[in-house]
Amino acid sequence: MKLVKISFGNKLFVSVLLMFIVIGGCFTIYQNHREKAYKIELLDTRLQDFNRQMNEAVSEDSIFNDSVFTHYVMTHAIPHIRVTIIKSNGQVIYDNKEADVSLMKNHKNRAEIQQALKTGSGYDIYRASETLGGNRYFYSATFFKNQDYIIRSALPYDVNLIKSLSADIHYVWFSLAVSIIIILMLFRFTKRLGKNISNLQEFAERIENNEPFNELRGKFSDDELGDISQHIVGLYERLNSSELDKVRLKRQLTQNIAHELKTPVSSIQGYLETIVNNKDMPEQTKQDFLERCYAQSNRLSNLLRDISVLTRMDEAPELIQKEDVDINVIVGAIQKEVEPQLKEKKMEFLLMLIDGIHVKGNPSLLYSVFRNLTDNAIAYAGENTCVTVKCMKEDEHFYYFSFSDNGVGVGKEHLPFLFERFYRIDKGRSRKLGGTGLGLAVVKNAVNIHGGTIVAKIAQTGGLEFDFTLAKNKE
Repeated sequence: MKLVKISFGNKLFVSVLLMFIVIGGCFTIYQNHREKAYKIELLDTRLQDFNRQMNEAVSEDSIFNDSVFTHYVMTHAIPHIRVTIIKSNGQVIYDNKEADVSLMKNHKNRAEIQQALKTGSGYDIYRASETLGGNRYFYSATFFKNQDYIIRSALPYDVNLIKSLSADIHYVWFSLAVSIIIILMLFRFTKRLGKNISNLQEFAERIENNEPFNELRGKFSDDELGDISQHIVGLYERLNSSELDKVRLKRQLTQNIAHELKTPVSSIQGYLETIVNNKDMPEQTKQDFLERCYAQSNRLSNLLRDISVLTRMDEAPELIQKEDVDINVIVGAIQKEVEPQLKEKKMEFLLMLIDGIHVKGNPSLLYSVFRNLTDNAIAYAGENTCVTVKCMKEDEHFYYFSFSDNGVGVGKEHLPFLFERFYRIDKGRSRKLGGTGLGLAVVKNAVNIHGGTIVAKIAQTGGLEFDFTLAKNKE
């Protein structure tokens, strides 16, 4: 037999409902008891006042007899009241409901009499009268020590007295109405809570079973928990999408790498195969082929180097060792290295760096930043152009660099994609010039690893400008 599983919302509703019923019931009973006690006290006070006023009235007359007591009772009557005068020894000397008091038993053992003798006043609730055939009364007794008697007044337990001493039924109905409203609100709240939790549970089960879950987004309630649930689903979608994007990018990157490696390898293989199969090839042609093989091998070497650098930055950036690096020394060395290329293209390399630019970083990665930007400018800026490297400003945390040229530049539509791996504006021209398509990706990753940011824009001189920051070495 399969057990029916109770939802969390129903469990919560039943638990809170039971707790509310217990608390509400206890409070109602307490309030009812308190109200009844208050009414009893009020009735006792009323009868005690009657007793005192009667004593004051009869004390004015020096003669104490039945006619004096009867006259006061008749002239100050409370409907159906019974008045009894009892000596301190318990002897009854007057009772307006009994003509022959000599037949009445000693009242000293009555609860209200004992209490009055002890504290001055006392009462007893719902006790049957032995004298009046078992009729029940509410008794209130007052002891007057100077007169050595007790005046006891009593009211019969008729419909009016019972009604006056009972709890106000309007309070009960009001409490019941409020309770119903609270229970309905509680049910609505727990139902919505249970619905959200059930949907989250279903979402988790679908994720575990690799099932679609998009239709769950519209099932959550329009409240804080519903918003949180929607956020959880959306966050998982983004993470899942991010993981799929990573897989897709890795696959695309692998395909691009394979394609980029295949091109120089195929070229080298083709040239060498031509040389091997043509033994009578002229020496000049053979020399040209060998130079082309050498150029393609350099391109292959640069490509493998850039791939290695990017892999190292992607997979283990925390393992990259950093030290104090003088940027002026690095840029100065690059200027000397590329001097032959600059002369060949009639280009100028202008340095506008302040002295003492020190950052905490990896020397080889920082070299890659400035070298790749320089090679990029030399390859694409064009002849008779100027490359400018300057430190625009510095603050407490960063140096702000600008690397620009006044060459042919690129279209604005290409700017957002320049740092993507293997992105080329003119693929044929880029390969012909020996570019790997990874240089600017290396630059961006290296700048990020050194705590900076980089953007590309159209320079004021019409060429291409890269603005980037590098974190200072504060040690």
